[in-house]
Amino acid sequence: MKVLVTGITGQLGFDVVNELNRRNIDTIAAARKDFDLTDELSIANFIKAHKPDAVIHCAAYTAVDKAEDEPELAMKVNGTATETIAKVCREINAKMIYISTDYVFPGDGDTPYEVNDKKNPPNAYGQSKLAGENAVINNLKKYFIVRISWVFGVNGKNFVKTMLRLSETKDKLTVVSDQIGSPTYTADLAPLLVDMVQTDKYGIYHATNEGFCSWAEFAAEIFRQSGAKTEVIPVPSSEYPTKAVRPKNSRLSKQSLDSAGFKRLPNWQDAVKRYLNERT
Repeated sequence: MKVLVTGITGQLGFDVVNELNRRNIDTIAAARKDFDLTDELSIANFIKAHKPDAVIHCAAYTAVDKAEDEPELAMKVNGTATETIAKVCREINAKMIYISTDYVFPGDGDTPYEVNDKKNPPNAYGQSKLAGENAVINNLKKYFIVRISWVFGVNGKNFVKTMLRLSETKDKLTVVSDQIGSPTYTADLAPLLVDMVQTDKYGIYHATNEGFCSWAEFAAEIFRQSGAKTEVIPVPSSEYPTKAVRPKNSRLSKQSLDSAGFKRLPNWQDAVKRYLNERT
């Protein structure tokens, strides 16, 4: 099997390539220099030249607040480029994994979202990722859509790194406490994606680490495990306004993973522990 991975300089793409290499699976690792996600011909030519059996599409426009100012670019990268990849995959008879987000849901309520619950993204980023989902569904039969949230990994910027950096100079930090979800450690997600791509269990999945927390609880656990003395002061979202509306409810049900016989990821506290060990 030959697998093409996009976005290999990002947190998830980096770990997916490492996992494929660990398993000695033939891998094409693609970065921004290899093809331009805003250029449909560039995308098509690159994929057709390599003829992979599967594409794991990790590359994306992920600047949530910035997307409010440049929604066309977010849509071009997350929607149009994904459609191009899906069409090429259909042409060469390749499977596709599309990485999506909890932001496709409205973000209200307090129960975990099931995979087929109503979509109503609260911001431009979520709208662009939903467009990508629809493009995959409309153009392919052999696809996996995997929704994740609150991503952290060793390669790239993330909430854990930001908290650790701030803890070096801050005695107290205010962190939002009314947005609830699950962290996703890319080193845990990557093996699941590689397992998945080797099957024909196509469909939509939610794959985050187990357990729910607020951002404030996430920060407190990071400080507890790292030994930082910084105190977390929980605050409502209203005290921390952002350009893009953030969902209050990012809980995702894992029922689809269970039904397909895929193993759930470890709990998020354990993921934080292993991540901190990996960094030291």
